[in-house]
Amino acid sequence: MRVIILTTLAMVAFAANSVVTRLALSEVGTDILGANISAGQFALIRLLSGAVVLAAICVPRLGRGARGGLWSAGHWRGGASLFLYAACFSLAYIALPSGTGALILFGCVQMTMLGAGFLKGERLSFVQWLGLLLAITGLIWMLFPQDGLPPLPLWAMGFMTLAGVAWGVYSLLGKSAGAAGPTLRSAGHFIRAFIIAAILLPFLIFQSGDAAPNAAGIILALICGGITSGLGYAIWYSALGGLTASRAAIAQLTVPVLAAIGGLLFIAEPITARFILSSILVLGGVGI
Repeated sequence: MRVIILTTLAMVAFAANSVVTRLALSEVGTDILGANISAGQFALIRLLSGAVVLAAICVPRLGRGARGGLWSAGHWRGGASLFLYAACFSLAYIALPSGTGALILFGCVQMTMLGAGFLKGERLSFVQWLGLLLAITGLIWMLFPQDGLPPLPLWAMGFMTLAGVAWGVYSLLGKSAGAAGPTLRSAGHFIRAFIIAAILLPFLIFQSGDAAPNAAGIILALICGGITSGLGYAIWYSALGGLTASRAAIAQLTVPVLAAIGGLLFIAEPITARFILSSILVLGGVGI
């Protein structure tokens, strides 16, 4: 029950990441909240706020040597995969709807984690394969082009594909990160990811000539970094200890459905009969 509750909370946080990022970076979100922030600025603030929130939680527990404890808990592979995910995620959501972006993201996460689990000898039963097939069928149906709607931009789908692979790697690293607690490990990874972002992203921001972000854009980035990312990822790392790589991958198939619902409620992104039926397939398959 503990693993189920933690996994559910993490999936809600992941879906909220998509909706908040879309609100901050899309023209629709700008019209609603008036946010003005670039993808690079958003990713930089997101990683910084995540690192600060997680460090604030961990430092009082560590006492002396807190700084060293935060640093030793994580590693550069986790920091690099987290940075790549955050940067590509932000760039992709300039153009992708919330649910569609999450669909591409976690479809790639699915393939990355299932592939790693298969190489390590994990096998699904016939019933589990049936559930996976139903879930993937629902996802493909949701993504299939619809008459009267413009095609999705290839560059945005490419960035989201990279984000999905990076997140799959980050999740796999969370299953073998050593004895440090999940919150402490997440803090160490966020600190490293911010260091990478602080080196690379300011150069990209300067080159693109982006204006300074306004208050609404900064607040959304802080929410995405400190709450739905920082705390959400710590919860996810806690859940990963009770999940196989295959089950962790399959659970994340719920995120596109949750993100699409969030996009409907908060950004007025359309919902269709196809979405409802494909959601039934996804959730039913995950349930199996």
